[in-house]
Amino acid sequence: MKSRIYLSSPHMSGFEQKYIRQAFKQNWIAPIGPNVDAFEQELASELGVKHVAAVASGTAAIHLALINLGIGRDDEVVVSTFTFSATVNPVVYQGAVPVLVDSEPETWNMDPALLEQAIEDRIRKTGRKPKAIVLVHIYGMPARIREIMEIAERYDIPVVEDAAESLGSTYHGKATGTFGSMGILSFNGNKIITTSGGGALVSDNEAFIRHARFLATQARDQAPWYQHSHIGYNYRMSNVVAGIGRGQLEVLYDRVKARRRIFKWYTELFRGIRGVSFLSEPEEFFSNRWLTCITLDPAHTPVTPQGLMQAMADDNIEARPIWKPMHLQPVFADCPAFVNGTAEDIFTRGLCLPSGSNMTTEDLKRIAAVVHTVFKS
Repeated sequence: MKSRIYLSSPHMSGFEQKYIRQAFKQNWIAPIGPNVDAFEQELASELGVKHVAAVASGTAAIHLALINLGIGRDDEVVVSTFTFSATVNPVVYQGAVPVLVDSEPETWNMDPALLEQAIEDRIRKTGRKPKAIVLVHIYGMPARIREIMEIAERYDIPVVEDAAESLGSTYHGKATGTFGSMGILSFNGNKIITTSGGGALVSDNEAFIRHARFLATQARDQAPWYQHSHIGYNYRMSNVVAGIGRGQLEVLYDRVKARRRIFKWYTELFRGIRGVSFLSEPEEFFSNRWLTCITLDPAHTPVTPQGLMQAMADDNIEARPIWKPMHLQPVFADCPAFVNGTAEDIFTRGLCLPSGSNMTTEDLKRIAAVVHTVFKS
């Protein structure tokens, strides 16, 4: 059987070992340690942000961000509908109501015009404005941050940036995740760099990060015994995992360059094939190209996303459907939604292609052979 080509598998650098060995040598295995402190500092320096809290997942980081903003029962939080459910779930953890907003077609991210429409509608219908905006930078592509931040500032609504997929991406030269009140990162195994599992909350607001660290370590009060005045969470990143992150961070831009090379390779592979489109990159937007995604136009090709995905699966190559929008998910079906059909159209016609930075020349040849066979037939 042919070896498996994954959509986006972990790509270790080798540098991770020195930090892991150091943790084992010191027997500093439990959470909180020198690797955690150093990883937070190195991330802050890399992003150009003042403070970072390393936590167990990107989901945990979003949850902590919402708690910091005082989101509670029956509050409303505007969220991109075109995302993974982990973006929206923490809103529900807090007893709040997600207000789902569709995408604009160029970047596939939150449509600023629909965002303002949603805010005005909720004010008119509920008598109060949404309490936060959770903005997603999908597949590594920055959203239209300037327009969205202008709207958020006009209505005085804080923004949390979900940059889980966009570490290494920039908007007008500034890192995604650093424009809003807080930003979140993910280091899941399929991300551009990984800690096996993990995430981070970033902010220039020291109080937010200090409070997030407190909550993430079970909200233990300063006392000689275990005393708790608040509900806390087991959300802190461990010293060993942070060591992996330090080694991965050393090669972040090598990984970004590799993903962008893969994206360019795909554009060449599909050149001349009618009906295939790629996610664009507007001027002053810089995407890490975490995943290369295509859409197929049925007016110009009989090939469907499902057909291409199955052909790849037959050769033991992993491709995956585009994210199914949250307003189409059963669990969020009753949430207020402001849609224009963009996310649903991308979901219907889209496919995520293998994009791992550790793919070999032989892997790319196999992918090319499947593509040529499918489109010729």
